[in-house]
Amino acid sequence: MVREPEVTDEDATRVSAWCPPVTVCGLPVHPLTLEQSVSVAERLIADGGPHQHVVLNAAKVVQAHDDPGLARIIRDCSLVNADGQSVVWAGRLLGQPMPERVAGIDFILALWRSAARNGYRVYLLGAEQAVVERTARIAADQGVEVVGYRNGYWSEPQEAQVVATVREARPDILFLAVPSPAKEYFLSRHQRDLDCALTVGVGGSFDVVAGIRSRAPRWMRRAGLEWFHRLVQEPRRMFLRYAVGNARFVMLVLMHGVRRLRPEAG
Repeated sequence: MVREPEVTDEDATRVSAWCPPVTVCGLPVHPLTLEQSVSVAERLIADGGPHQHVVLNAAKVVQAHDDPGLARIIRDCSLVNADGQSVVWAGRLLGQPMPERVAGIDFILALWRSAARNGYRVYLLGAEQAVVERTARIAADQGVEVVGYRNGYWSEPQEAQVVATVREARPDILFLAVPSPAKEYFLSRHQRDLDCALTVGVGGSFDVVAGIRSRAPRWMRRAGLEWFHRLVQEPRRMFLRYAVGNARFVMLVLMHGVRRLRPEAG
């Protein structure tokens, strides 16, 4: 069972003072480019943390609507990026514009380049063992100091040892590749115990880095059709998420749009 963490807005408030977020469907999103997002991440790492990064797409907006605990975690994160093009479009419709989509995989690769330049220590946690091992080799080949890696399968009694293993490796950045909302809850629940400046939930991105799953072509990403590419790759797992989730996301955007216009109508 997912346990709700103790939530404080101390870190998020500190960042928002110099990087104010916009609001989409009641959730904060920092209106940043990829380059700006990496610069903010570097600033968070220099601060020492702990800081949590999260991305928003249509599915996660719907999840947060149904799960107040997840919504609180997102609001408490120091850096929130719009991973889905649908979130960027929704922001524009709601009068909360963002300069571009910052895809999670692009953020990871850009942050790896930053890690190689700045000497950040990196820990990779999640995915299957063969996948995380290959991801670690690829990161190391790019000059990243990988101080440890582990697969994303553990039981609840093993969780404390997983956290201790990460802490003992003393990473500056932890990348966690497990599904939502488990990764958001894990990182929030153990933020202090991990003793890591920046934690980044990356979902299935290790699979993409390792070549297990392909990314959509650039033209599909620009057109906001990456969801269709994933549906073709994983139809059984993704059909309900997109058929039902995307429809609910549209309804949420419309609901918040009506709320935004109602005071003006009055």
